[in-house]
Amino acid sequence: MTGPGAVRHHAPGKLFIAGEYAVLEPGHPALLVAVDRGVDVTVSGADAHLVVDSDLRPDRARLRWQDGRLVAADDGQPAPADLGAVTSAIEVVGELLAGRGLRPLPMRVAITSRLHRAGTKFGLGSSGAVSVATVTAVAAYHGVELSLESRFRLAMLATVRDGADASGGDLAASVWGGWIAYQAPDRAAVRDMARRRGVEETMRAPWPGLRVRRLPPPRGLALEVGWTGEPASSSALTGRLAASRWRGSAARWSFTSRSQECVRTAIDALERGDDQELLHQVRRARHVLAELDDEVRLGIFTPRLTALCDAAETVGGAAKPSGAGGGDCGIALLDAAAATQTARLREQWAAAGVLPMPVQVHQRNGSAR
Repeated sequence: MTGPGAVRHHAPGKLFIAGEYAVLEPGHPALLVAVDRGVDVTVSGADAHLVVDSDLRPDRARLRWQDGRLVAADDGQPAPADLGAVTSAIEVVGELLAGRGLRPLPMRVAITSRLHRAGTKFGLGSSGAVSVATVTAVAAYHGVELSLESRFRLAMLATVRDGADASGGDLAASVWGGWIAYQAPDRAAVRDMARRRGVEETMRAPWPGLRVRRLPPPRGLALEVGWTGEPASSSALTGRLAASRWRGSAARWSFTSRSQECVRTAIDALERGDDQELLHQVRRARHVLAELDDEVRLGIFTPRLTALCDAAETVGGAAKPSGAGGGDCGIALLDAAAATQTARLREQWAAAGVLPMPVQVHQRNGSAR
């Protein structure tokens, strides 16, 4: 099998508008948006084995295949942990190829990201964007063109290989772009199916609970994003939640029910073009998260995230943490026609140590709006 010329794929980052934490439960909805900061993965030829170059690490990694897994080329030790999203994505494509009687080619995989600053992530779904861009580019390099749903499913299979905690919302936003409604499948069941039946069959099988739907953007609202400068680990926060007594409590049922109602009403507001209702639901989503934080003491709301939200309220907008919280980003929705409102918000953010982050919504065709 002869390799083609270089193949490049871009995958955008994501922001949660509503539905964090509850979306971890299969079938519970979340509202997300893809942003025009993302990850580029370029796959080209290599003399031997696999070379990974990433601007997220100081040196390149040289890897080789061993029993379907990637290991260090020189000593057979496990691949570097900080390349976990990359190696899992390549491995799952390798399994797809093997099922079709093909072997992975020697490759150079180069990764560049706009989802971090000097190695500190913004909280825009870096791992998810890396997974989507890598499975798409590596598959295309081997002559396998993937549909949008196949990209998502391969990236999800890569993500859940060693655990089923992530919701996959970041993957869906990276694949479909724009504003989306997302419901997660039962990831543990999907992972087990892949182990029993292989990647190819699992990709084509029904995934109970999975649902992705594109949505129209708000008619007259502008999306503002603020970065706290404090990196947070989504997996650590969700892991603490899963390990807490809250998991089997009445409070959990109440939280997921209220989150579901909030997200579904927000989705309906987008489809009807009702911006005021959308603002109301973003405020509700903030309060639902705050009640979860009070109940479980996760630390979702840091002082800077609280200041970010309060500042938006003072200028007539609505705001909340985006994603797991504990740092990273927050989002605000404001009247797009009120330039003074945006300027006041950014001034208050700067005074609170929150960095305004210019982003636009990324559409699947590559346009931004």
